[in-house]
Amino acid sequence: MHSLAVSLSFLVLAPLAASGASGTITFEKHIRPILKAQCFHCHGEEGEVKGGLDVRLTRFLLKGGDEGPAIVPGKAAESHLLKMVQSGEMPKGKSKLKATEIALIEQWIAQGAKTIRPEPETLGPEHAFTDEERAWWSIQPIQRPKVPAVKVAITNPIDAFIADKQAANQLSFSPEADPVTLIRRLSFDLTGLPPTPEEAQAFVAAYVKAPQQAYDEAITRLLASPAYGERWGRHWLDIAGYADSDGYTDKDLERKWAYKYRDYVINSLNKDKPFDQFVREQIAGDEMVPQPHKNLSAEAIEKITATGFLRMAADGTGAMNDKVAQNSTIADTIKIVSTAFYGMTIGCAQCHDHRYDPISQADYYRLRAVFEPGFNTTKWRVPNGRLVSLLTDEERAAGDKIEVEAKKLDAARAAKTEEFITEVLEKEVAKAEEKDRESLRTAYRTEVKKRTPEHLALLKKYPRVAKLSSGSLYLYDTTYKTKHADTLKKMAEEAAAVRATKPKEEFLQAFDELPLKPELVPATFVFHRGDIEQPKDKVKPGDLTVLAGQREIEVPEKASNLPTTGRRLAFANSLTDGKHPLLARVIVNQVWKRHFGKGIVNTPDDFGQLGERPSHPELLDWLASEFMRQGWSLKKLHHLILSSTTYRQSSLRDAERERIDPDNRLLSRMNVLRLEAETLRDSFLAVSGKLNPKLGGQPVPVTFNEEGQIVIGIDTRDAAGRQTGKFVTLEGEEYRRSIYVQARRSTPLEMFATFDAPAMTDPNCASRPVTTVSPQSLLLMNNGYMREHAQDLALRVQREAGPDLEKQVQRAWELSFSRSPSMSDQLEAMALVKAQTEHYKSHPAKLEHVAAAPEKKDADPALLGLAALCHALLSSNAFLYVD
Repeated sequence: MHSLAVSLSFLVLAPLAASGASGTITFEKHIRPILKAQCFHCHGEEGEVKGGLDVRLTRFLLKGGDEGPAIVPGKAAESHLLKMVQSGEMPKGKSKLKATEIALIEQWIAQGAKTIRPEPETLGPEHAFTDEERAWWSIQPIQRPKVPAVKVAITNPIDAFIADKQAANQLSFSPEADPVTLIRRLSFDLTGLPPTPEEAQAFVAAYVKAPQQAYDEAITRLLASPAYGERWGRHWLDIAGYADSDGYTDKDLERKWAYKYRDYVINSLNKDKPFDQFVREQIAGDEMVPQPHKNLSAEAIEKITATGFLRMAADGTGAMNDKVAQNSTIADTIKIVSTAFYGMTIGCAQCHDHRYDPISQADYYRLRAVFEPGFNTTKWRVPNGRLVSLLTDEERAAGDKIEVEAKKLDAARAAKTEEFITEVLEKEVAKAEEKDRESLRTAYRTEVKKRTPEHLALLKKYPRVAKLSSGSLYLYDTTYKTKHADTLKKMAEEAAAVRATKPKEEFLQAFDELPLKPELVPATFVFHRGDIEQPKDKVKPGDLTVLAGQREIEVPEKASNLPTTGRRLAFANSLTDGKHPLLARVIVNQVWKRHFGKGIVNTPDDFGQLGERPSHPELLDWLASEFMRQGWSLKKLHHLILSSTTYRQSSLRDAERERIDPDNRLLSRMNVLRLEAETLRDSFLAVSGKLNPKLGGQPVPVTFNEEGQIVIGIDTRDAAGRQTGKFVTLEGEEYRRSIYVQARRSTPLEMFATFDAPAMTDPNCASRPVTTVSPQSLLLMNNGYMREHAQDLALRVQREAGPDLEKQVQRAWELSFSRSPSMSDQLEAMALVKAQTEHYKSHPAKLEHVAAAPEKKDADPALLGLAALCHALLSSNAFLYVD
């Protein structure tokens, strides 16, 4: 037992000594974080002092509770607190403290239970956080560190920061990657698509003559491509939690107009809209536009569309509108805001003070108060009630005039229908007994709810009269079938044609705050333990109180120059003022992560105590300051990062680098990155020549096939959910980029789900996992879409290379990998195609069409043989990964 304690003490004290703490353990720096995370909830927070014990200060521990003093300085073995945590009795209802934490408490008591500074007499709000918590790196003002002086020749400041760390660890940059690798890396990073063989060849030729010029021109060309906005729009939509459905309930109601926010994101990134403006519009675009939101200009439409960001959280109130669903929507929205712009887990303070970071529960509700007037739980609007119409008064008036004309045609058709009904009725009445004829006629013409028992009896006697209607006329008279039906059909088509000229009414899924009298603006209260039924103290809108020492954190409750409260606009302006410590750091880190596979902070949504520390903190601050200095331009940031030696390195590993830096956090080589789910599908479409480059618009629908798999296609199931077997063509829409495929939370496309695309069952996704699991290989081998992609690639190869097998293999390789096959690859590929062709001669098969009508005849064996090779290429690691 003694030796174990000594060992644990060594494990704790060794890093303390290494950090310059000289082995001295203090309450504020070492013990309070443990107690705050595990014990404050029951012993001090919100007046809760179970057992009479408050553990928030050392002197409270010395005073103790019902069991007497909790600690005896210098006598760890006699300290009640240590006994309780060693036995596991405390913390009650939680896992036992880690052995290192227990050892740390023991050593602290043994050293005399020291504090860094005198403790306050009382714990008021000004003592909510310690100096150590306020000194946390991510909430310090962004500095512009001096670029390190290094021995290696550098032209990009990024490389100086990286090389400085490498040199301190006996590392250096790897050689530059070859030109084909570089152009593929750039193309996938900036557009999410592989380069065409011709683009790759042109780059290599230019690179041989003038490497730097060719490289810079390639970056510029790719950044100017519309595909750039689609690629980087996908990244932001992850962070925003984009979905085309409401989620929350099993109904998962469709969001018909959410796609307009998606298109706003893509267009904004393609225009290189300054990112601070991009943020402001998403938080408060509606407050930048005059009220009421009618007859909107193009600029106003753009700003209101941007607020779709605040409508991305799951919202089940369209199906189940209650307080719980409302609160869940607000909580998820705050989580999206905090992870996207703060990189902090502010949502952890919804029920109590944050256990690890300097964020109080009141802070959480202060942030909620910024958005409360827009949500307004006192007059909650369900999702469809929040739609903003784009129809102008002029268009609406024009539509009303057109409707008047259409109704005239409807009236004429109704009169003609009545004429035909009367004609048929008289023929049927004539067939009745003479004594019944007049009464039968009267019974038929009498309003249904006013019919007497005698009327009903008579109609029952003559059912052909009873069933007579405009919809059943064709059953009564062959003349009607050939003449009358055509007349009515033509009249209906004329009315429909007139209505088709009416201006189409479209909507924005927006977050717009309605003007309210000051006394009607909903108040925000701290909920006791997060319980919506237990509101406590009223709070005003504001930023994190821990930032109060360096900036203004109060948000005005009501703007004097706006009909709305203006809270979100004031908050957005403060967040983007260039002095907020978090926003620029978070965005720069997200961009870095997308280029290198890991962020400088590898927990992009947690810059707090539980997140990873930055691998290069000075570089992160320099990049953040440079990003703002360059006008918050993402494209300039991309160019800066991609131009660095750090980015252009080879990804080849060697034993010495792996030994020194096994996770490559010092970036002495490039990381090999797997294609994301959407990029993988888009690449299949691109190399097969099927990719539809259409930008924007309504999402491509998804549905279930007969096997219950989620596929691209129009839903043709009946009311009972059964497949009708009907096929409805999508007219090429099925080949659009994956960012346009409908993102229903309950029905993610199989390939997307298998390759780690988020279904947004959580509010958002700041960092996708990268798993390696057997279903991925099985999907690449067996999925119907994979067979279709392979066949499409084979068809393209046949068209472009002709019948010569050697040329076919050459072209397939160029399309798939941007390079020619080696001699051994060429020979093995040709042998495979020949063997597979012979197989299909004796085992005929049809082409695969997942979202189309099935083939009726067998396919050419030569095509299927070539498709087998193409399937192997598309399933290979060389296709799946980018060096």
